[in-house]
Amino acid sequence: MTPDTSVSPSVDQDWGRLNSRLLLVNLSILGAPLAMFLASLAVTGGKTNLQIIITLASLFVTFLVISGIGLMRLFTTRYRLTEDRFELRKGLLFRSERSIPVGRIRGVDLTANPVHRVFGLTTLRIDSGEQSDAVARKLALDGITKAEALELRRRIIALRDAGRSPAAADNDGVLCRLDWSWLRYGPLTIWGVGGVFIAAGSVYRTLNEMHVNPLELGIVKDIEHRFGSVPLWYGILVSVLVIVALGMVGSTATFIENWAGYELRREEGGALRIRRGLLATRSVTIAERNLRGLELVEPIPLRWARGAKLNAVASGLGGEDENRSRRALTSPVPRAEAVRVAAEALPVDEPGLIEREGLLRHPRAALRRRINRALIWSVLIAAVPVGLGLWLSTGLVIGGVITGVALVPILVAFAFNAYRTLGHGLRGRYLVTSAGTFAHRTVVLQREAIIGWKISRTPFQRRAGLLTVGATTSAGEGVYHVYDLTEGQGIALAETTVPGLLAPFIERAPDRG
Repeated sequence: MTPDTSVSPSVDQDWGRLNSRLLLVNLSILGAPLAMFLASLAVTGGKTNLQIIITLASLFVTFLVISGIGLMRLFTTRYRLTEDRFELRKGLLFRSERSIPVGRIRGVDLTANPVHRVFGLTTLRIDSGEQSDAVARKLALDGITKAEALELRRRIIALRDAGRSPAAADNDGVLCRLDWSWLRYGPLTIWGVGGVFIAAGSVYRTLNEMHVNPLELGIVKDIEHRFGSVPLWYGILVSVLVIVALGMVGSTATFIENWAGYELRREEGGALRIRRGLLATRSVTIAERNLRGLELVEPIPLRWARGAKLNAVASGLGGEDENRSRRALTSPVPRAEAVRVAAEALPVDEPGLIEREGLLRHPRAALRRRINRALIWSVLIAAVPVGLGLWLSTGLVIGGVITGVALVPILVAFAFNAYRTLGHGLRGRYLVTSAGTFAHRTVVLQREAIIGWKISRTPFQRRAGLLTVGATTSAGEGVYHVYDLTEGQGIALAETTVPGLLAPFIERAPDRG
């Protein structure tokens, strides 16, 4: 193992460097094209052609360039933490010098992919939390030891929070740890099935680029020989079952990879730290002063299993994509566990803050809108086989009509469920809103975090006398909607939640008295 030549980071130190083990990490990247070449030989039965050689050679050159860029980063990157800022220098031909004032740092995260973990390295990311420019906002040290990263994060947080009142020591501790019984929620996602199609498409495209016809492979021919004579309906049924089974296996494996070692902890100084990951480890820190609320998500079929997920509504988590990858406070867990964690992560005097019970109901016109949408979708879905049937076979027409008739009660039931989910209310310092059809979402948002209102109306809403009120904020997704309110309800909600914020835009009727 290459000796560790890095300098332990400290305030007012000389410039530090990335760890020399990063050299081995970059050289190991070149093993990927070799592995792909061996895999292609296994798939084609030891045969090769000029196209395969050209494709793999181009991949080798690409990986060689990537490895070279990584080595340049190793030799040119320097970093330093001073009393008031974190500074980073890198680049050979194009020199870059950047810094972030310590007081503006919003997040310090640690991630480690499988190759980094083999060599005992990790990546430390520092985020200023600005929403405008993702490149200018974030600094990254890609290739320091875990001990160095933890010490550097501790020093940054200590400098940033100097002079601020720390959280009470008796509040520090673990809020939630992984319970392996939650693994039962792993298969309950549609993303696993989608992953099967994505993987199959990627393999087909790669083989096609190599001029290898997947339909001529021995394993495909064997399947065709064994099942080529079965009825079409039986083949479709078996295919669907196999895809669903593979999707469930993939979803379970994804759950294990994402949430192994999961721990949610309140740290000294007032911060929530989420640590998780099996192969690629992740550690996300959310300062409690940036925590503006919580979001309870109950998608189908997780909701049918009485499960839910809890997300943070916080500033400083980056743009839309970064926020979605960093906001998770829990894995899919029992709903009661998610509610318990919510009460501890956002301690308030309001019992049942994130529960839907007791929220104000929305007008019946909102129910009619959802029923109308259900009927329209029934017609649109049935129109596909009916249209094909008019062109190909009358059997498809009959099947389309039966499909449409069968979908009506199912989608109408979803419409009623979506209406029952609608609700909003004020609970102390928080605005609570609930909505969703296939995924129920209950959002708790601090009223003082609301910086504006976005009022929108579709043509169909105008006909029904309804509108949608969006609470805009610098945290989370940026805007959280309260759907299908009457005009009076919407204006009253906005004015009551944040008094005076909407006043300049309200035109009051003249006094006729």
